[in-house]
Amino acid sequence: MSSDSSAPRQPTREPFRLPLHWLGALPFAIFVLLFLIMPTMRIVIGAFQTPEGSFTLDNIRGLFTTSIMSAYWISIKISIASALLGCLIGFSVAAAAVLGGLPKWIRSPLLTFSGVASNFAGVPLAFAFLATLGPVGLITVFLQTQFGINLRALGFNLLSFWGLTITYLFFQIPLMILIITPALDGLKREWREAAQILGATNTQYWRMVAFPILLPSFLGTLALLFANAFGAVATAIALTGSSLSIVPILLFAQIRGDVLGNPHLGYALAFGMIVVTGVANTIYIWLRARSERWLK
Repeated sequence: MSSDSSAPRQPTREPFRLPLHWLGALPFAIFVLLFLIMPTMRIVIGAFQTPEGSFTLDNIRGLFTTSIMSAYWISIKISIASALLGCLIGFSVAAAAVLGGLPKWIRSPLLTFSGVASNFAGVPLAFAFLATLGPVGLITVFLQTQFGINLRALGFNLLSFWGLTITYLFFQIPLMILIITPALDGLKREWREAAQILGATNTQYWRMVAFPILLPSFLGTLALLFANAFGAVATAIALTGSSLSIVPILLFAQIRGDVLGNPHLGYALAFGMIVVTGVANTIYIWLRARSERWLK
């Protein structure tokens, strides 16, 4: 008998095969790569390049000019205002639907509408508000003809800071409702009963028990709504055009290639927006993780 037949056989290595259940996620991975990762990398790289392709920090330094810093500040103020109002109004609506004793059938259509409205933005939203609260909008004309109330004379202008803020509330409030509703559902009835047994009033329960538990979710959603408003581009451009100097409009003008346009400065503007929204989303994720530990 030959020695080869008695030698142990080497195990054959099977070729690597991607599990079939990953094929379902492949379209999503391709979509993220093409429309999120690659554009983001192009923006980051372009922010540090000259038109000839060499490395430079001039585009980043250009962000600290007076006009651009003013645009960032206006964008931040609009984002803060719409996020605060969206959180307060959305929390009140969600609390009324979940804990306020309203009929149970209201909750389902409320959440359905919120899911649709939170994604309604861009040109359709701008047109809807122009047709409603614009200079010749339905409500504007109705108040003028029926009650003699002139919104323009009172200082209201849809193509202004507060006009854009009110427009953003259309998708900020529903987003707050969608996010805070599970947190309100997570408040255990035993906590309220224990507080009542110990003699706490309803106000004391909310101030000492419920609100501290909901605070991380509230602040996290506030950060998310801030990022949502700060990154809204299509609605601001379609509604105000060039009448309001905010970052999305400056970014559009730079990349579009106006007479004084500088695409690489536009990349730097977009890079600054990515940084701001990235910080806000990081705060949201961190606070969301803290709140989930209580609400599990």
